[in-house]
Amino acid sequence: MAIKFQYNKTSLQVLNKQLQIRVRALPTIKNKETALRVEVKKARDQAAMLDRKLEEKIEAYEYMARLWAEFDPSLVTITDVELSVKKIAGVKTPVLDHIHFELKEFSLISSPDWYMDGISVLKELATVGIERDFFYRKMHLLDHARKKTTQKVNLYEKVQIPGYEEAILKIKRFLEDEENLDKSSQKIVKNRQQQTEEIA
Repeated sequence: MAIKFQYNKTSLQVLNKQLQIRVRALPTIKNKETALRVEVKKARDQAAMLDRKLEEKIEAYEYMARLWAEFDPSLVTITDVELSVKKIAGVKTPVLDHIHFELKEFSLISSPDWYMDGISVLKELATVGIERDFFYRKMHLLDHARKKTTQKVNLYEKVQIPGYEEAILKIKRFLEDEENLDKSSQKIVKNRQQQTEEIA
């Protein structure tokens, strides 16, 4: 990225200010990136753990597979999933608060004895499945924010800070050269004046 500047003291001050802003911000952005990386790993681990838990629960209830054919899954519906928002390293992430289920009325007398157990199993499986999907979503949000933060760190470290430093160095050299030329021309003028005074 080419940094636009002019060869004067005002431009030098502006570039110095921009450089200082980036140098001061860089450690904070790096800390944010590290924190996000840790949170992404936590969310990934939690999602993987919930994946295993869901598989285990499904396997545990496989012996009831024939009974599930008799079960009416429309008895249990999810009516609402309550979420709140929590900031992690400046990134708004969802927090799963509560899952609301609605239970349709059914006859306990004409239904098999295990229907109540089936309802609790269904609720349990749905809860684990929603939590798992929720953590995958959270992981993707945090990972997206981490990637953007990493890009910003790279932009500052590899492009902008070196670019500003190079531009500042060019301006300083130019101003020094200009000052040296001024001094040299003043010496030349002074020497000529002295020579003309000596001749006269």
